[in-house]
Amino acid sequence: MSAPAASADFTDSTASAASPAFSVVICAYTEDRWEDILAAVSSVRAQSRPALETLLVVDHNEALRERLLKEYAQGEDREHGAGREVRVLANAGPRGLSAGRNTGIAASRGEVVAFLDDDAVAERDWLRHFAEGYADPAVVAVGGRTVPVWASGRRPDWFPEEFDWVVGCTYRGLPPGRVQVRNVLGGNASFRREAFAAAGGFATGIGRDGDRRPLGGEETELCIRLSRARPGAVLLIDDRAVIHHRVPRPREHFAYFRTRTYAEGLSKALVARSVGAQKGLESERRYATRVLPAGVVRGLRDAVLARPGGAGRAGAIVAGVLAAAGGYAVGSVRARRSGVAFSPAPVGEGAHG
Repeated sequence: MSAPAASADFTDSTASAASPAFSVVICAYTEDRWEDILAAVSSVRAQSRPALETLLVVDHNEALRERLLKEYAQGEDREHGAGREVRVLANAGPRGLSAGRNTGIAASRGEVVAFLDDDAVAERDWLRHFAEGYADPAVVAVGGRTVPVWASGRRPDWFPEEFDWVVGCTYRGLPPGRVQVRNVLGGNASFRREAFAAAGGFATGIGRDGDRRPLGGEETELCIRLSRARPGAVLLIDDRAVIHHRVPRPREHFAYFRTRTYAEGLSKALVARSVGAQKGLESERRYATRVLPAGVVRGLRDAVLARPGGAGRAGAIVAGVLAAAGGYAVGSVRARRSGVAFSPAPVGEGAHG
């Protein structure tokens, strides 16, 4: 989750400086998402502002890596022209999304490294809107808006928009436009290369590991660490930089909602352990005290007006809060007992060119 900084409006900014070169990193781990991976790469290749390269980082799945190497043969890609080069890499670190992203950062050549989920597609002007944000030299990261694509064709009536982060999407409570935030959302984000030189890469031990418990928080921890390493650095979300994220049917069910919110509590405990509870939970306090109560009231009002799903949405918000709080409590106890601490993973400088 991310939240806006007070009185931070960047909607009138325009690109006045030379646009940086972008490397796009897509991390993949399963052949079950084969068509999604191809669609994600195609959306990068179709950008109005071409990327320098697309890096596909495969997380300890040799069969998938070999299949992708054949799909994007080096000789064939050279014929596609600017913005269409695809490089397939093996995750050089431990299993998990954080290490995969660090592998992509180290191998990339662009001045800015952008991240796209392997089950998402970017709109044509995605990178162009990112590039506009970097016209301000103080900006070190730019994220975008992630829209859910429900497998059933529509949002479940009971599923509150305030909890769209459960399925990796932008949630109700973030202001529109281009605004300053504490952290960007990792599946639709970009960072200047110098950000990783200043703060290190994504911390392993936080975040997802394939199909295991759906943890998160790795981008939050990195962004907080980056702001500490570079006081005055600006992180933005521009809601014009849009991607569409597929939500499979199992994630439309309440069982996944409950599991994911509990896991988010566990994740927040790890983030708080790494960067301190004051900063690690700063945005979450505002979200819990302002956005969620308004969502409950809205759901109850819809229920009174006999609108579909009103009571279910109000109940889901309450259940989500309780699950996240329980996860945070359990995670905090585990962290204290184990003495687990996380340090930023070093990443290479990349091959500029």
